Amino acid sequence: MNRRRLLQALGLAALPTLLTACATAGASDNPYYQGPASDHFDGHTFFNPGGTAPRGFGDFLKWKLGGNKAEWPATYPSPYPAAVPEERLPPEALRLTMVGHATLLIQTGGLNILTDPVWSERASPWSFIGPKRVNAPGIAFDRLPPIDVVLVTHNHYDHLDVATLALLQQAHDPLVLTPLGNDTIIKSAVPAMRVEARDWGQNHSHASLTFHLEPCHHWSARGLGDRRMALWVAFVIEGPAGRLYHVGDTGFDDGRNYRSAEARHGPFRAAILPVGAYEPRWFMAPQHQNPEEAVAGLLDCGAAHAAGIHWGTFQLTDEPIEAPLHALEAASAAEGLAPGRFRPLRPGEVWDVPQTA
Repeated sequence: MNRRRLLQALGLAALPTLLTACATAGASDNPYYQGPASDHFDGHTFFNPGGTAPRGFGDFLKWKLGGNKAEWPATYPSPYPAAVPEERLPPEALRLTMVGHATLLIQTGGLNILTDPVWSERASPWSFIGPKRVNAPGIAFDRLPPIDVVLVTHNHYDHLDVATLALLQQAHDPLVLTPLGNDTIIKSAVPAMRVEARDWGQNHSHASLTFHLEPCHHWSARGLGDRRMALWVAFVIEGPAGRLYHVGDTGFDDGRNYRSAEARHGPFRAAILPVGAYEPRWFMAPQHQNPEEAVAGLLDCGAAHAAGIHWGTFQLTDEPIEAPLHALEAASAAEGLAPGRFRPLRPGEVWDVPQTA
């Protein structure tokens, strides 16, 4: 079987895992970042302190050949029409508009912010294979308002799409904030991009907002031999509208990072939390939380409201397309959450997050 047919047979549901699983242990130099060792960097690769490393190629094959992948529909249209955002909102506003997967437009502090922007058809390094979107972006690219800041949480292809970043640079010239090592990837692909890289515990101020980079339990890879050579991160956005906690991708890790974020910053007006791409649990639990864990995360970080992302656009794992919706509803009810407190967003959906006391 040639390489392309093998990739098709395996489905590329976890493309970065496939690309990196056969990497040689102790590969040479880190191509993305050189810096001093820390409690989450050993001088060569990043890691989750006290956490769990991603599984290897043998487990990947066991999962992919297990035959338990649910069949998604070829298209899963959103019930919401494509949004046409206002150009600017008042500083005290906090409006979220869902684009798809982990891509949102956040309008707060008088700024327009995009998270992990992906307008490409596939979450893949190739145009002919890889997870393909089943719904159109919730904002047409040419209807975006002026974009001031882009947040890139890590380098997996469903979060760091250099084709989209190149378009954003040409159309908006935003500032990109990202964790260590990802700036090298972005600048290599889009040399004109303005990029600032930070470590866990550091921050960057832009106009009325401060962006804090916080730990999450994940990993990174773009190709062969670069596993965990760039850092992954969650963001806290602090400004006139209050505090917003944005987590693009994470394993639950007993809620440690949620509790530390609340201890460091106080409770949040809202959290943006992943709720999809979590089956099978034996393989995915260390890197992708499930909806029950996402509800626990909302409670652990003290968020008044939460938006559910990372579901219903790219099939990355085994669960049916609407399984996250049903699981989130059940978990919210089990914890006695008020209806609408944890809201799974669909492309085109616009949410003005309620103010808190």
